[in-house]
Amino acid sequence: MHLMNNIIKHILIFGFLCCFTILIFNSAIMPFYIRKSHSIPLMNLKNKPVSKAIKILESEGFKGIVKDTILTNSILPNLIMEQYPKPYSRVKKGRTIRLTISQPERLIDVPYLIGQSKRNAELSLQQVGLLIDTVYFEYHPYKKQGTIIWQSPKGGDILRKGNGVHVSVSKGKPPNFFVVPNVINLLKSEAEIKLKESGLSIGNIEYKQDSTLVRSTVLKQSIAYDTVLEEAIPIDITISVETMQDIINIMMEN
Repeated sequence: MHLMNNIIKHILIFGFLCCFTILIFNSAIMPFYIRKSHSIPLMNLKNKPVSKAIKILESEGFKGIVKDTILTNSILPNLIMEQYPKPYSRVKKGRTIRLTISQPERLIDVPYLIGQSKRNAELSLQQVGLLIDTVYFEYHPYKKQGTIIWQSPKGGDILRKGNGVHVSVSKGKPPNFFVVPNVINLLKSEAEIKLKESGLSIGNIEYKQDSTLVRSTVLKQSIAYDTVLEEAIPIDITISVETMQDIINIMMEN
């Protein structure tokens, strides 16, 4: 009797273990195996147009959504740049694939800054998404102190958003220097006055026959205007005459 009870007891334990094993297999191992068997390698979508990439994903049983963009002008817009999961990963059908696509980088027309104050130039650049990069300071004979006298890139050029513009700011008229004025097309008497106002004077005078201009009109000056001199060097000029007699008359007037 005791032996029979032990046999029944072992049969019940064995049956219980069999049921437990079947339960674990059906609830855990089998579903995992089924899920694993339904995963497939994900195709490589890089450089494909986004519309085509999404159609390919849908035909394979996936979903595709655009989650991010990369700004670039080096390749065409709306191409796949990245994907997650990565290409060739084993992915279960129905999974959502996140895509990163290319978009054109915005280019900005550089404002014309010459003549503006440094502060106004900064505001003009900020309004379009640019900024001032390097600032140089230099003397200028005519530009008011604090105003922009040079920029690079120049007004009308294009830059990527967030880039900077180099500028030079006037320090005003240079101290203890002489700036050569433009006396071309002035009468000799007018040129003399203008040079004197700049602390300079007329040097040697040459003569050239030119009947199209009023007598004694300045045709040429020896030093280009806006040149900054460290000392008051006389400026040689060439003036117009109609005849050789005019030369004698001018010399007698002087």
